[in-house]
Amino acid sequence: MKLWTKVNCDPSGTPFMLDDRIMLLGSCFADSIGKKMACAGFNVMVNPFGTLYNPASLLSAVQRLDSDLMFSGSDCVEMGAGAGKICSYEHHTSFARSTEEEFLDNANSRLIEARFFWNKCNRVILTLGTSFVWYSNSKAVSNCLKRPASEFKRSMLSVGQSAACLDAIISAHPEKRFTITVSPIRHMGDGAHANTLSKAALLLAADSCSQAEYFPAFEIVNDELRDYRFYADDLVHPSESAVEIIWERFLDACTAPSERGAIESAQKAARAAAHRPLF
Repeated sequence: MKLWTKVNCDPSGTPFMLDDRIMLLGSCFADSIGKKMACAGFNVMVNPFGTLYNPASLLSAVQRLDSDLMFSGSDCVEMGAGAGKICSYEHHTSFARSTEEEFLDNANSRLIEARFFWNKCNRVILTLGTSFVWYSNSKAVSNCLKRPASEFKRSMLSVGQSAACLDAIISAHPEKRFTITVSPIRHMGDGAHANTLSKAALLLAADSCSQAEYFPAFEIVNDELRDYRFYADDLVHPSESAVEIIWERFLDACTAPSERGAIESAQKAARAAAHRPLF
């Protein structure tokens, strides 16, 4: 008897190696996998602008990394809801600081570090979260910073628009190898149907990028682990066990067998370092 649907992960034609320099950009699922890659000994940088959810924001982040433009006072935005913090529409709120000077010092130091890593990295993982985009003055924003919704316009990227964003990133960097994955995290603010349409558009856009590899994290959670025991308490994020299963499948499909021993050793060392001694 078959009690679940097995999702096949095709072996990568270009497996990840421990001496690769790997940038991960995208949703909080990228944060989860990036953390595991770091613990496994990979040289990674994860979301230098914070969590990014849609293809337009990913393109904006890459264009910032490719340019010489630093963040300035014109990028600073006061957060809403009485937060009393300064951030920018290109950053996650974790970058918010009490003053413009503090925000710009932190944002630009991180940008310099990220730009150096980006220019040297040879592998990129893009994790797509949603097709919905918020716009301020016709420019896509990565985060609305708790400001009133009336200040923004919102629409869903078409398959063609998302594919164009991905193609613009990939075609501009023939020196890098790209892996695309669609985040299994559900965005339920507009309801289940809108989330399904959004994810479907992302899946079609990813499928159109023949020059990038695809890893089926979305399918593993939704077709193989389709049980609420594999979700966190909010019922939209994968549980720790689900992330661990996806990570194991990623190791099997996307890393070289010759690296497994070193990866296991690095993981054991990371677990030991994280263990809190009793005395």
